[in-house]
Amino acid sequence: MNELKPDDASLVALIAQSKTDALNKLYDRYNRLVYSVSLAIVGDRAIAEEATLDVFVQVWQRADTYRPEQAKVRTWLVAIARHHAIDILRMQKSRPEANTVSWNEASLHNGPPSHGLEENVQLSLQRKKVRDALAELPVDQREALMLAYFKGYTQAQIAETLKQPLGTIKTRIRLAMQKLRKLLEEE
Repeated sequence: MNELKPDDASLVALIAQSKTDALNKLYDRYNRLVYSVSLAIVGDRAIAEEATLDVFVQVWQRADTYRPEQAKVRTWLVAIARHHAIDILRMQKSRPEANTVSWNEASLHNGPPSHGLEENVQLSLQRKKVRDALAELPVDQREALMLAYFKGYTQAQIAETLKQPLGTIKTRIRLAMQKLRKLLEEE
């Protein structure tokens, strides 16, 4: 492990050993990503900021459950953030349609302050890649994916909302995820 810049999995292993410096480093790397996932789902900046902190508390408490063979740390954090934000929506028993961020509005630059120009440039390039990949999806796949991942709808709720069979919705989401993975890997 490089002492100056440990990889993400090493940081999580150190967090599991209650090393607060490791948590600080992981937070510095990923707080903007976690914040923007939360914001895209809950649609409220204050709630998204609180959710971001909650996610990192969960990381602190459950770092020993992370399995590097199952997912990258980034993927693990996004999953935690997404599930937590959806839980928040369910606790509120409402879906703030008017406040939900759309694909075009979903932007990391509204998040907490970054820690460097290089990181800002890298995040900006990543945002553009994701937006470009999303734009290449067929409209029906993009719509189903948005409802699932950014509004927290279940597949049954998406089917009801779009007045489509459940199997069709499942296929659209699966195909959209496969296409996104392929497009982003090509980059």
